[in-house]
Amino acid sequence: MKDTYRKRALDSGLKIITHKMPERQSVALGIWIKVGGRFENSGNKGTSHFLEHILFKGTKNYSCRRLKESIEGIGGSLNGFTSEECTCYLVKVPASHCNTGLKVLTEMVVNPTLPPKEIEKEKTVILEELKMYKDLPQSYVYELLDNLLWPRQPLGEPIIGTVESVKSVNRERLSDFKRKYYTASNIVVSACGNLDTDKLEQDVERAFSGFKQAKSNIFPAAKEKQSAPALTILNKDTEQTHMALGFRSFKREHPLKHALGMLHIVLGANMSSRLFNELREKRGLAYEIGTVVRRFQDTGAFIVHAGIDNKKVPEAIKLILGELRKSGDALISNGEFKRAKEFYTGQLKLALEDTLDHMLWIGETTLMSDKTFSLDKIITEVNRVEKSAIRAVARKIFRDANINLSLIGPLKGAEDKIRKELYIG
Repeated sequence: MKDTYRKRALDSGLKIITHKMPERQSVALGIWIKVGGRFENSGNKGTSHFLEHILFKGTKNYSCRRLKESIEGIGGSLNGFTSEECTCYLVKVPASHCNTGLKVLTEMVVNPTLPPKEIEKEKTVILEELKMYKDLPQSYVYELLDNLLWPRQPLGEPIIGTVESVKSVNRERLSDFKRKYYTASNIVVSACGNLDTDKLEQDVERAFSGFKQAKSNIFPAAKEKQSAPALTILNKDTEQTHMALGFRSFKREHPLKHALGMLHIVLGANMSSRLFNELREKRGLAYEIGTVVRRFQDTGAFIVHAGIDNKKVPEAIKLILGELRKSGDALISNGEFKRAKEFYTGQLKLALEDTLDHMLWIGETTLMSDKTFSLDKIITEVNRVEKSAIRAVARKIFRDANINLSLIGPLKGAEDKIRKELYIG
């Protein structure tokens, strides 16, 4: 795959990043805004997420229904998401309908009407969404973990907000929030597929001609003070115990980011991983077991997640911590090392064949770090990683004082055993 990226910065500061893939039948487009849950406080928490929802409710030229029908009626898909550090509106459409896809997206971001009636209705929808997450222990356990990793700060609070903050949303707050954060300097438009790059750039420049340059959006730096393991247990009558074990880790552009990614593969990214093999295959303690790496501008997290037999939670925790410590005690084997590198680069190659995944990749990196990484460069960097670097990452991250554990399940009577495994007195 030849990585030919074209990047243009408008006078306003808005950036356009494109990748022409003429052999594809589709085009994926994204409008990225550098604002998310980290830019909020306890009083307006959830505003980014709420605004993302409302931009689908109609514009000056499109009704809510017409927005959806314009994309789905040509065989495409329309979506959006809000994360801790960005908001994205995206479409994937047949290449012949690229103009329609871009027009719908720019209409949503440039000309939303923010109808008061829809705002009131959406409060109910989002409150139900909030309830849904709390009813799903496999999801809610992550919210409990975030609060341990980053207590009393925006990064540790749910992106969706709280019941109180959602109920207090009104049109004025959404309008002010959009005016403050949706500025040209904080927007990236990314596109991948069989597209006319010149025309797309002209259309984007025209659509956003009214957007002015402004300072880059900023958020409070993460606070990372922890001197002892932290534990949250929510006793609930579930069929299995849901676990999220987290360690604060490296920021997005850390020099050891690839070594961290390979450690994730060795420990829990697939069915060949150590945790999957030890807990599920050998002992049958868990059906679901794996790891996740989360990366932010100034911090990150390495997370082990699992669904565990209710009667074997202390045993499972002991085994998991043991495997994490082993990764810092000794170098991984040559076989693991080779498989980790191949999986790392192979998964990236497969993802970048898809116009949507490719658009998401170049859009996020351009927005968050103003960089565009070629596949060849990534492969070169990964091939330079040594086994000692992977061990060094494990030693830096998997420290007892850095343990954060959240559990949801029927665990009355097991708390003391769990605390013992974490060295909590």
